Amino acid sequence: MSKVILITGGSSGIGKSVGEFLTQKGFIVYGTSRNPSKIKNHPFKLIPLDVTNLESINNAVKMVISEEGKIDVLINNAGMGITGPIEDTPTDEMRKVFETNFFGAIDTMKAVLPQMRKQKSGLIINVTSIAGYMGLPFRGIYSATKGALELVTEAINMEVKNFGIKVTNVAPGDFATNIASGRYHTPVFDNSAYKEVYQQNLDLMNTHVDSGSNPIEMAKAIYKVIETPSPKIHYKVGDFMQKFSIFLKRILPDSIYEKLLMNHYKL
Repeated sequence: MSKVILITGGSSGIGKSVGEFLTQKGFIVYGTSRNPSKIKNHPFKLIPLDVTNLESINNAVKMVISEEGKIDVLINNAGMGITGPIEDTPTDEMRKVFETNFFGAIDTMKAVLPQMRKQKSGLIINVTSIAGYMGLPFRGIYSATKGALELVTEAINMEVKNFGIKVTNVAPGDFATNIASGRYHTPVFDNSAYKEVYQQNLDLMNTHVDSGSNPIEMAKAIYKVIETPSPKIHYKVGDFMQKFSIFLKRILPDSIYEKLLMNHYKL
C-alpha cells in the first residue's frame, strides 16, 4: 500500500515542491493550507489546517485518518520568517513566529502520535533551517525558533522510539521560494540605532532568497529520508558554504566565528 503523507504548509515553496515530487513517486499526499479553496489547479490534495489553531490541526488529522485509515509520514513544513534587530522587533511578533514555527510543529506532532502509536510505525520530519544552528544578526528570533525545534526533535525521537516511530529533521539553507513575502519585517525606523546596517542586511537576505537553490533539492532529500529504514536525526540541505558554516562553528573559537559572521553581515 502507498504511504500516506501529511505536509503542513503545502500550498507553495518547499512544501509544494515536496508534495508534488512525492505524488509523482506514488505516495498519497495531503498538503495543508489555511485557505485551500483560494488555490486552484494544485498538483496534490490540499486540506484546511492552521498550525496555530489546535482544533484546526485535530480536524485535519482526523480527516486524513478517516479517508486513508493511517498517517505514515508527517512533514512539519509550515513556517514563517521574521527579521529585525532584537531591540526594535515587537515582542508580540516574536511570539507569533514561535507559535507557528515551534508550537505549531509540536501540536501537529502531538495530533498524529496517537495514530502512529496505534500503527506501531510512523515517521515525522521537521523542516528546520541551517539558520537554527547559529544566532544570525537580524534573524535571531527565526534562528531561535528553528534551533528550538531541532532540540525538541532530538528529545521526542528518544521518547517515541519504542513505539516504532522515528523523528528527524531536515534543515534547508537558502532556497528560491516566496518565504520573504510572508516574512514579518521589523520596519527600518528612522530613529533606530540600527537603521543603516539593518537596511543593508535586509537587502542581503532578500538577495540570498532570490538566488537560492531550487526547492526540488529539498524534495529529493526528504524522499531519501522517507526511503531510509533508519534515518539520522539531523540532515542539512544547502550549498557547500552554508553546510560548512555549521562545521566551522563546531571547531572554531566563539570569538573567531563571531568575527566571521560580523564580516559577512558587514557589522
